[in-house]
Amino acid sequence: MIALLPQKKRNLLFESFSDKEIEAIYYDWQMWARPKQLEPKGDWFAWLIRTGRGWGKTRTGAEWIIERVRQGYKRIALVGKTKADVRDTMVELGDSAILNIAPPDLMPKFIPSHRRLEWQNGAIAIIYSGDEPDQLRGPQHDTAWVDELAKYQYPDETWDNLEMGLRIGKNPQVCVTTTPRPIKLIKKLIKDKQVVDVVGSTLENKSNLTDTFIERMIDKYQGTRLGRQEIEGEILEDVEGALWNVDLIDRNRIKEEDAPDLTRIVVAIDPEATSNENSAETGIIVAGLGNDGHGYVLKDNSIKATPNIWASQAIKSYYEFKADRIIAEANNGGEMIETVIKTIDNHISYKSVHASRGKVTRAEPVCALYEQNKIHHVGILPELEDQMCSWVQGNKSPDRLDALVWALTELMLDNDEPNVRLL
Repeated sequence: MIALLPQKKRNLLFESFSDKEIEAIYYDWQMWARPKQLEPKGDWFAWLIRTGRGWGKTRTGAEWIIERVRQGYKRIALVGKTKADVRDTMVELGDSAILNIAPPDLMPKFIPSHRRLEWQNGAIAIIYSGDEPDQLRGPQHDTAWVDELAKYQYPDETWDNLEMGLRIGKNPQVCVTTTPRPIKLIKKLIKDKQVVDVVGSTLENKSNLTDTFIERMIDKYQGTRLGRQEIEGEILEDVEGALWNVDLIDRNRIKEEDAPDLTRIVVAIDPEATSNENSAETGIIVAGLGNDGHGYVLKDNSIKATPNIWASQAIKSYYEFKADRIIAEANNGGEMIETVIKTIDNHISYKSVHASRGKVTRAEPVCALYEQNKIHHVGILPELEDQMCSWVQGNKSPDRLDALVWALTELMLDNDEPNVRLL
């Protein structure tokens, strides 16, 4: 295939063609695509593409939509994590977005105010988001492209509403392009006999990726558990010995609108003092205590940055959620955190907490709250939940998880009030 040839050989090959022939080749996806990127043969309802980063799943989804329009399908749903994600990644800005890869004869008109793409042959694609699943209740479609389903805030509701609306046309079908997080819906789709499941590695698309990207992906992920997901596209099963698992988190997950009134909200920080390329992230977790006595994990705003930047991120979270306190571990830069926060904003309520017990001893009572169905994640928090479900005793506890433990300990397990200051 031309796509697998080195760039110099591709250039030499094109020298022998006219401009019109080159244009025809340029837009011929059948020629450029790898076999896994081409529409499966046979009867199927859903084409599930769960692959590593950079594999080309967005390009595959966009090309499939264009081909469906070419075949005469008219009512299309484009579904992303948020409307902004659909617009930026699937429709407009990304290199593989529909507007950037469609051939001239099938170039749609984008009407942002109406959340739609319109083709000259009458085909219409409407934008939907996984954080507003009810918008899919009612509309009918013959085609759908769902991107990053495993990261949706409400994946099950979004999928159910979409599936019930895929009921017109001669052969309604949906293409799902997603990072393979082990949520219940993805596992369910893999087992469905009407779903074609395609798994792919980042390295399959090596010829179209920069050397820097490949090197950084390998340096960061290769040989790690998360690398099996982010590079190889594997579904990560529960880790033996881990305190948390996906089912434990999933069973009490709620929508934002279902959360009760919160009597307290805290922002917990697990700081990273350095900000070089080998540094960890600074964990920043927002959690609240409901009037029902349960804990609610609201947001993961963790970031890899300098102390000034991550402190600003924590302060922004404090005001966004109207928190009553920022807390951080005194053993791990507590005085430094207080100084940095005070320099940026001297009106923050701050509390330093002291780790007198080991990490496992601190984490186990928090895990027990999950087992008692007293902790609820509001939506999906992918990176935090990956850390929770992969950490076992003996390993260094990661940043997001440490911040979570401090937040829920403060809200539900610790009645002491040491070192509280209004800066």
